[in-house]
Amino acid sequence: MAETSVAHAHEMHEHGHADEAQLWEGGKEPFKASYGKLMMWYFLLSDAFTFAGFLIAYGALRFSMPTWPEPDFVFASFPFVKAHWPLIFVTFMTFVLIFSSVTMVRAVQEGHRENQRGVVFWMLMTILGGATFLGSQAYEWTTLIVKENMTVSQNPFGRHIADGVYLNNDGTEAKRPDGAPLEFHKGESYLLHIHDGRVEGLAFHDLSQPGEKMIQHEGSKIKYTTGPYAGQIREAEMGPKAFGALFFFITGFHGFHVFSGVLFLTIIMINAASGLYAARRNGYEMVEKMGLYWHFVDLVWVFVFLVFYLL
Repeated sequence: MAETSVAHAHEMHEHGHADEAQLWEGGKEPFKASYGKLMMWYFLLSDAFTFAGFLIAYGALRFSMPTWPEPDFVFASFPFVKAHWPLIFVTFMTFVLIFSSVTMVRAVQEGHRENQRGVVFWMLMTILGGATFLGSQAYEWTTLIVKENMTVSQNPFGRHIADGVYLNNDGTEAKRPDGAPLEFHKGESYLLHIHDGRVEGLAFHDLSQPGEKMIQHEGSKIKYTTGPYAGQIREAEMGPKAFGALFFFITGFHGFHVFSGVLFLTIIMINAASGLYAARRNGYEMVEKMGLYWHFVDLVWVFVFLVFYLL
């Protein structure tokens, strides 16, 4: 009887060790995710907190200011087109980035099917989308820095905080052809022209009126492009300095993520084309991990677009 009990205990002991070995020797994956994907989720979570901190800081500074640049006025340029198209170009950028997320989904799907050619093709499409976004952002930055003279410490864009009248050089009121004063109103946007560190004039856009009514610096005068009105702004203030610093820092930080993503996508695409991942027979898990990163970058841009360009 005692021998039977000892044998039974020994059997239970060995069976327990067998169950324990099956449980802890890689048989169970936490959250049904591999170690690599789990670490990617940890990284993305920490990065999300970083972006959230930046965007919250932007919101806090913006709403503490009495005036802030109008996005429709600041972001209205388009390559090779001399027209005032508010937010059209940045909408194009956003569409390209979101579409690249769709092509990334297709690459992951083809990886699950172990379709090497499909993975390479759709990753190439994703890379082209990311590169197009980066090129578009480079154009936007160049326009703001070179043409509009915006820097991290200088913001030429502003909005009037009170009604007023434009003045000539001698201090008299600027007049319209019909003799009425050339007025500006609270909330209307303007752009200071800066050359060699000196403010030379003011560009003004009346967002409350239909049609294009832009005052641009020309020599020593400021005039409407749609009419013969002329006048000189004797005094104007620069816009909130924090706008330029926050815009370049936050969009630049996101652009760095896109650039890093394009670089890693290129490396992974080359590895996929060489057959490295096909030999592993794991559903191209590396492509899936890269897909998580790329979708995160696209999602962050949605919030950046909302905060900077729409609010």
